[in-house]
Amino acid sequence: MKQKRMYVLLGMLLFSTAVMAQEGQPGGDRPKPPGKEERLKHVSEKMEKELKLTAAQKAKVSDAYKTFFNEMEALRKKEGGPNQPPPPPPPPKDKAAVDKLVKERDAKVKSALNPTQYQQYVELEKTMRPPGPGGKQGPPPNGPKQ
Repeated sequence: MKQKRMYVLLGMLLFSTAVMAQEGQPGGDRPKPPGKEERLKHVSEKMEKELKLTAAQKAKVSDAYKTFFNEMEALRKKEGGPNQPPPPPPPPKDKAAVDKLVKERDAKVKSALNPTQYQQYVELEKTMRPPGPGGKQGPPPNGPKQ
């Protein structure tokens, strides 16, 4: 009799553990990526804090990133929908368009900063890239160094 109770309790424990483990998984729904405004706010705050930007510099850098985010969203909408998960690295033809946007953004930022700030920006920008597969930071804008 004691043995039957023990098996019943053990079965209930295993069943409840399995049910609890499944509750934490939202059925494959991914969290929504932050919107343009959230990303712009995050970038602006981080740049202002790290680079000690003046109000004029902050406005120019924010404008450069706002344009960049809008154009990147337009590229992504062309490929899929706005709520699609982050895309894999773009194919070579699209990568050229992305690289062009990055260069335009960086040129605008460079014109707003002094040389010391720009060097700090280059280092800071590397840390702000979304992680790639395996949790690694994205590649440098000029591709891997050989």
